[in-house]
Amino acid sequence: MSTVTTIEALRDTLKPWRKAGNSVAFVPTMGNLHDGHLQLVEKAKECADKVVVSLFVNPTQFGVGEDFDHYPRTESEDAKKLDAIGTDLLFLPSVSEIYPINHRTSISVSGLSDLHCGKTRVGHFDGVATIVCKLFNIVQPDLAFFGEKDFQQLTLIRALVRDLNIPVEIRGIETVREDDGLAMSSRNGYLSADERLAAPALYRSLCQARDRILAGEQNYPALEKRAMLSLREAGLQPEYFSVCRQSSLMPASTNDMELVILAAARLGKTRLIDNVYFSKTPL
Repeated sequence: MSTVTTIEALRDTLKPWRKAGNSVAFVPTMGNLHDGHLQLVEKAKECADKVVVSLFVNPTQFGVGEDFDHYPRTESEDAKKLDAIGTDLLFLPSVSEIYPINHRTSISVSGLSDLHCGKTRVGHFDGVATIVCKLFNIVQPDLAFFGEKDFQQLTLIRALVRDLNIPVEIRGIETVREDDGLAMSSRNGYLSADERLAAPALYRSLCQARDRILAGEQNYPALEKRAMLSLREAGLQPEYFSVCRQSSLMPASTNDMELVILAAARLGKTRLIDNVYFSKTPL
C-alpha cells in the first residue's frame, strides 16, 4: 500500500492507473477504523481495480462543543489494517492541505441538511457535503462507498452527486453490528461498561417499531412517542425517533411504502445514531 499526504502526490499516483484503464473505488473515512470501515474497503475491492481510502478528521462537520479535539486518531493502526486487506492507496492529508488559507466555499443540500441530526448539529451536514465534494474532486473515483448507519448522510451525498452532476456511483453498504445489535461506530469507544450494556436498546427499539408497522400499526406519531419513552426507560436520552419516507426523509404517511426509521440518542457523553429501512406490503 502506498501512502500520500498531498493532493499532488495522490494525483500523480492515480495518473498511471487511469492511463492503464483501471477503475478506482474510494472510501472516505475519519479514521479510527473498525470492522464496518473495513467492510467498505472489502466491498470496494470487489467492484474496482484500485481502492483509495482517505483518513481525514474533517473540522468543518464538528460543531461548537463537539469532540473534534478528542476524536480518536489512530493513523498508524489504521494504516496497518488497510495494508493487511490490500488497500492500494492511503490518502492522509493535513487540514491545511484540504482547507487552504482563506478557504471560503461551502456546500449545503437544502431540505436535507436541517432535518433530524441537522436540527441539533447545526452546520454538520454542510461540513459533510463540502468535504465529500472536495474529496470527490480530488480523487475523481468511479465508485464511492459509504455505510448505511448514517442514512441521512448517505441520502444527502446521493442528492449532492445528482444535483452537481458528479460522475461517481454511490454505493451504500449495510450497517455492520456487534453481536448484540449495536451498530459499530468509532464513538462506541466513549461508552463506559454500563453504558455499553444499555446501548443496544436503540437498535431494539427500531426493530420493534419496524415490526409493529409491518404488523399493521398506522399511528406513526404514537409509535414514535412510545419508542422515545422506551428509550428513556432504558437509560438513554433520545433526540429523535422518526418514521420517514426513504426518498426524502420527511415524515411518512400511511400511504408510503418505502420507509426508514431514524433515531438518535445520547448515552452519557456518547451520541448514538441508527436506523432500519424496509418496504411495506400494500394492504
